[in-house]
Amino acid sequence: MDSLRLLIIGAGAIGCFVGGKLASAGHAVTLVGRARTAAALQTGGLQLYAADGTVERVHSVNAVASVREAFPDTYDAAVLAVKSYDTATVLDEMAPLEALLPPAILSLQNGVGNEERIAARLGPQRVLAGTITAPVEVIDPGAVQVTKPAFAIGLADFRGDGEGAGSGSLLYSLASSFSSAGLPARVHSDARSMKWSKLLMNMIGNAASAILAEPPGVTFADARIADLEIDALREALRVMAAAGIRPLNVEKYPLGTLAPLLRFGPRPILRTALHRVVGGARGGKMPSLFLDLELGKRGSEVAWYNGAVVRQGVESGVETPVNRLLTETVQQLAADPQLRAGWRGNFERLAAAAAKAAGS
Repeated sequence: MDSLRLLIIGAGAIGCFVGGKLASAGHAVTLVGRARTAAALQTGGLQLYAADGTVERVHSVNAVASVREAFPDTYDAAVLAVKSYDTATVLDEMAPLEALLPPAILSLQNGVGNEERIAARLGPQRVLAGTITAPVEVIDPGAVQVTKPAFAIGLADFRGDGEGAGSGSLLYSLASSFSSAGLPARVHSDARSMKWSKLLMNMIGNAASAILAEPPGVTFADARIADLEIDALREALRVMAAAGIRPLNVEKYPLGTLAPLLRFGPRPILRTALHRVVGGARGGKMPSLFLDLELGKRGSEVAWYNGAVVRQGVESGVETPVNRLLTETVQQLAADPQLRAGWRGNFERLAAAAAKAAGS
């Protein structure tokens, strides 16, 4: 297999993990990160800590502190691995370099809406959709830790009309390159189904835990919050059905198979099942939306999680009051951190707000 030249924009957990694995497998990788991270990579290389604690040091990664610094080198594909709220800023950096950009831009980001933004700025013919289920954390700039051994990548042609970047061999070359680098990849025929199925996984136990500052293992033990989570999932599944988006089975999460049960099953059974599955899988680990609040990040990906459900609901004529409440509350807490104290551990307040939203 030929070596690929890859530009990975975003040297956080996912960018460093994917970039490091690909570079270790012999591909030419340039990572774009913040100045501190780029300096750490230039000095000490990239450190990949496996789930068993072993560490691999990768010194073949080229690191730069801006998109412009990555050119005029040429690349087979660019991979966006930044948080969704940073996509607009990155696109502003990329737009003046459009003539130099590679033929394919893969969004390996969580949530729904990034591919649409990339397509609007740089042309839909360039866009590839991606998902990743790797549980990775940043230890230090240039050092990441995989917390669980199982992970996988999904890829799809965003346009799906046989005319875009995924219509040729590049999509399958990327899948092969990922897989041979120890990142099992699968090509999906429907980008929307792939992205929305991953969205369901990102939503569960995320926004409510961020608001309450309690881990999913605790929130799902409360019947009121478990019901709120069920309502949010059901809104998402109704929106997907109205838009003709089919949920898929993703790894060990049989979302496609269980969709009818999630939509129509008895709540007591769903409460118990979700508490066991989500609480057992995540335990005391706090979700991404909480971590962004805790770190004082200027944005929140909730707009691309629950907010995506709200936007599609408006377009499809489906009411989404619980997802709207979760989206707006997390955004308020991100904008004004002093409000967080009034929600921390306040299960009653969140349950009452959800009941009011659903009844209005």
